[in-house]
Amino acid sequence: MNDGSYDSGPVTFPVLIGGRWQPARNHQTFQAYNPATGQKLPEIYPVSDWEDLEKALAESQRVQLEVASAPPEKIACFLNTYADLLENNQEAITTMAHLETALPLKSRLRSTEFPRMINQLGQAAAAVEERSWCQATIDTRHNLRSKYGPLGGTVVIFSPNNFPLAFNSVAGSDLASAVATGNPVICKAHPGHPGTTRLMAEVLLEALSQSGLPLSTVQLLYHFSNEDGFRLVSHPAVAAVAFTGSRAAGLKLKAAAEGAGKLFYGELSSLNPVFFLPGILKEKGEAVALEFFSSCSLGCGQFCTKPGLIVLVNDEAGRKFLWKLQQIFNQPLSGYLLSPAVLENLKKAVDKLKAAGATLLAGGNQIPNCGFQFQTTLFAITGEQFLNDPETFQQEVFGTLALAVVAEDVEQMLKIAGSLEGNLTASIYSSSSEQDEEIYRRLEPILRFKAGRLLNDKMPTGVAVSPAMHHGGPFPATGHPGFTSVGIPAAFLRFAARHCYDNVGEDRLPQELRAKNPTGRMWRLVDGVWTQSDF
Repeated sequence: MNDGSYDSGPVTFPVLIGGRWQPARNHQTFQAYNPATGQKLPEIYPVSDWEDLEKALAESQRVQLEVASAPPEKIACFLNTYADLLENNQEAITTMAHLETALPLKSRLRSTEFPRMINQLGQAAAAVEERSWCQATIDTRHNLRSKYGPLGGTVVIFSPNNFPLAFNSVAGSDLASAVATGNPVICKAHPGHPGTTRLMAEVLLEALSQSGLPLSTVQLLYHFSNEDGFRLVSHPAVAAVAFTGSRAAGLKLKAAAEGAGKLFYGELSSLNPVFFLPGILKEKGEAVALEFFSSCSLGCGQFCTKPGLIVLVNDEAGRKFLWKLQQIFNQPLSGYLLSPAVLENLKKAVDKLKAAGATLLAGGNQIPNCGFQFQTTLFAITGEQFLNDPETFQQEVFGTLALAVVAEDVEQMLKIAGSLEGNLTASIYSSSSEQDEEIYRRLEPILRFKAGRLLNDKMPTGVAVSPAMHHGGPFPATGHPGFTSVGIPAAFLRFAARHCYDNVGEDRLPQELRAKNPTGRMWRLVDGVWTQSDF
């Protein structure tokens, strides 16, 4: 599929527009890195100009009504077929992902992330077939009926760098949710793993063909300028944007999209604070220190749910815990950062914390001549320092870096909790002692409004693909605390509009709103009662 080469020079891979692979119009290119060596990989990918984006938008507009009216069975067929074809190509896809990210091949990509991606697609297909996700609501007395349906425009998905499979723009939960709800999609690959994205997009195109959905339902561009990105998300053909990435970039896209009246779902930043109450540190301080380090260092600290902030009280148990944590962080850690940009941001974060008066307890330096590697790093500050400058000490940074905030007492711990920004998660570790229970009762109501997911005696890095999971949170964790990017069918509702029918005849209604239950299993709210029966 190397028909995207230019007149001279090395082959440049084509973009996927209008159901076919075609050369990008722009001659500007980029290459991904191998993080384990720090060297660029040989494959060359295009940076699209506005002409490519405009063509993709026109194609999405052309097929929008056909995608919106596609039967649920056809959409489910696509999702299931796509999952099957991905499984048939698992080795090539995961091998490429390993090369571009240096994430462990067996323990991470093949045994964890790839199955998660397949599971998400399967869950989405099942929810589409069953149809309860649309929340059909029927008022027979007033002949009013409503349900969720397509937005009537294009969904644009920006892929993050830390999950090359399960959050990839062409195969992750955002893609599954947007197509499941009947919307065409334009995907932007992350420049850190374009080859992985290309391999999956090749499979996706075959799944579209086999299912009978329009081939332009999903299109792929590898990269484009910031200015063209702002122009894209504010275009009249676009209905919604899904973005996972840095706060700085996300806020600029958010302003452009929302300024044009577009929905913007952004996962922007999160420190995922962990509060260790005094009793638990007395009982098993060493054990929870090891547990914290394991979570903080998972994936080299490049999870959006990495716990990066610890809050504890300055008593004997707290001091012993912090000393033990310092010893653990001073141990060497294998693994690589995803890109030179991640490495550079980590260096800047260390310098910023030092300048703000934080005490360096462990690490703090790049590991030379080893690809993109950095020492495991631990800082500490007092509760007073945090409260005097909470903005400086609440900056998300990828890498195995944590900041311990040592409160003078419980009252200061509660003040620290109250000064936190919004997060994806917040964790409380406590014992069964009366003292910890009393503190918990005061702390929990504060943290409940600071995080989307509240954990007890558990680290936050695991995100189960469950209907009950909420992967979202108050700003700046995400742009809207009421929506999740993980958990089906709840994730669907980001890309759905409420469609109401008033005094519309039975034969003109969508099947989900007619007297007969279209699947016999679909739950509907009929005259205030949830039922699977006809009426």
